[in-house]
Amino acid sequence: MEHVILPNDNYPWWQRYQPVSYQLYSRSGTPEQFADMVRRCNAVGVRTYVDAVINHMTGLGRVGVSYGGSSYNGDAHDFPGVPYTAEHFTPKNLCPSSDGNVNNYAVEENVRNCYLVGLTDLYGALDYVRNAVAGYLNNLVDLGVAGIRIDAAKHMWPADIANMLSRVKDLPTSHGFPAGSKLFVYNEVIDRNDGAVTVDEYYDTGMVTEFRYCMKLAWGIADYGQLGGLVDYGWGMARDDRAFVFVDNHDNQRGHGGAGDVITHKTPREYKQAVAYMTAHPYGFAQVMSSYYFTNTDEGPPHNADWSTADVVINADGSCGGGWVCEHRWNVIAKMVRFRNAVAGTAMENYWNNGGAVAFSRGNKGFFAMAKGGSMDQTLSTGLPAGTYCNIIDSCATNINVGSDGKARIQINNYEEPIVAICVGCTADSGPTSAPCTGSNCGVTTASPPVDGTCTQAPPSGTSRTVIFVQKATSVGQDLFIRGGIDHTKRPGCVDNAGTSACAISITTNSLGTSAHYDKYNAWRVGDTKLDWYGVQSGQGSYNGQASAGSPLAWTSNTASSSGFQSLNKWGDHYWMLDVNMDCSETEQGWFELKAFLTNSGSGWENDISQGACTGTAGGTAPYTTKNHMVDNLYCRPLSRRSLHRP
Repeated sequence: MEHVILPNDNYPWWQRYQPVSYQLYSRSGTPEQFADMVRRCNAVGVRTYVDAVINHMTGLGRVGVSYGGSSYNGDAHDFPGVPYTAEHFTPKNLCPSSDGNVNNYAVEENVRNCYLVGLTDLYGALDYVRNAVAGYLNNLVDLGVAGIRIDAAKHMWPADIANMLSRVKDLPTSHGFPAGSKLFVYNEVIDRNDGAVTVDEYYDTGMVTEFRYCMKLAWGIADYGQLGGLVDYGWGMARDDRAFVFVDNHDNQRGHGGAGDVITHKTPREYKQAVAYMTAHPYGFAQVMSSYYFTNTDEGPPHNADWSTADVVINADGSCGGGWVCEHRWNVIAKMVRFRNAVAGTAMENYWNNGGAVAFSRGNKGFFAMAKGGSMDQTLSTGLPAGTYCNIIDSCATNINVGSDGKARIQINNYEEPIVAICVGCTADSGPTSAPCTGSNCGVTTASPPVDGTCTQAPPSGTSRTVIFVQKATSVGQDLFIRGGIDHTKRPGCVDNAGTSACAISITTNSLGTSAHYDKYNAWRVGDTKLDWYGVQSGQGSYNGQASAGSPLAWTSNTASSSGFQSLNKWGDHYWMLDVNMDCSETEQGWFELKAFLTNSGSGWENDISQGACTGTAGGTAPYTTKNHMVDNLYCRPLSRRSLHRP
């Protein structure tokens, strides 16, 4: 958003937290540049989250013209770029302090009705203000922004925030979001059980920052014996499904809001351990910081000659230059993000801590160990199936053998990165970050499995089993769905509603297993009654709050020891599977269309298909051409065996 310009203060970082309008001009660029960035990021699966400053406008005494040409006068409460005038700010009689500023955190009205460090406080109870804020947020949604952090939410009444958010649109499917997706929201609430405002008041408006977590984690990295008590509900810490956690953030790494007992990038060895433990631990929703270097706590970002924000320099080894830290690119941090995605939804088990090293498993999907001094040698219970696993932290330079009893010898001998992280299905990668995929090889490959069966001559009126495999080597944390049915141009009565569309095909999904490996598949297949083009169905199940994006597939393998083993998979790893009973009478002569949809990184539709004739013993010719995969349902056509084909 457009903000004050403070040359006399050497353009400090915090000038961005004094808005003058909701236009998207800033020291970083123009609205057009912002929109282009979001569009390009969405195209490669990178989501954008905006720091929304909606509690206040500029500080008193601020007068000038900002980057987009909007004038502002803090003393007059005049912001024509919105526009806001004096009537839109909190009446002075509602603030109990004598000077009008927040100065007593024990009094709720003082915290929420007074001016925070002299910043002009918006009166969020006004319908005009609520509409203005919602208009700003809806503009972000239209551009493809996935979520927001509400700055200074502690100083806003939760009912005002809830009302503003109720006016915000669903996220656009044109940017790859499943239909019905809502803006992700987390509220900045600094609560250390030391005032009238507490985190639980904001549970209905989104997630809540948990600043006590920073302190507890810092104490634990200094003294590993304290790590077992990281989550302290007795201190008032937010419940697991609402806690937004981090090692540090832009405020407390500088000694500003919520500061004290915080580890930062300035002590990199300890910082890597702190982030590793946070991302391995199941509590909360974790944020990884990416910073720039500073010597003065008010210092703004690396800049060009005109003080506009400088581009990030990426060195040949993948690290950053030009004054940027880029902690997210550090080896341990990038690898541990992948670990966290791989073990999502599992509980922490087999916890072990001897004061100098710590270890635990995440269900039957992953195991983590860390040694404060850089070395350890212990035989521990991993919770994993028997097999050989590689340590993703050292890019699989070392392996760990898990026995039939689930135990393994865990050895660490690395002072700088004293961490082991192993997980089911995790392998080495080429580096801390993955380059975006471009070109024809980025699409998924769809295959139908060889399944024995005898079929009737014509499509039956009832349902018959249909098994679909999609070959796709995904990254940790990604999920794959299919959407399909019949093209809207081929039938009348096709509408964007699975329940009533003539182009949707009735299905009943079948279980692939009950182990934790299939938790997502089993959660998302609940209420999935149609193969359709429209994403999540009304009433369809969700997994840990994540909505389905179509008919779900499960990752499978033909390796008997794999947690994703399926006997129908004849080819190898990375064959995603869906098993349904399909109403063949709703197909086109036994044929139907489908296309894969990827979520969580590189999200979106696979590329259009140029499909040739089917191969294999079944043969067959599609009744029409399409840019989607055209599949002939083997149980809806006359054949005795279907061989693998890849359209």
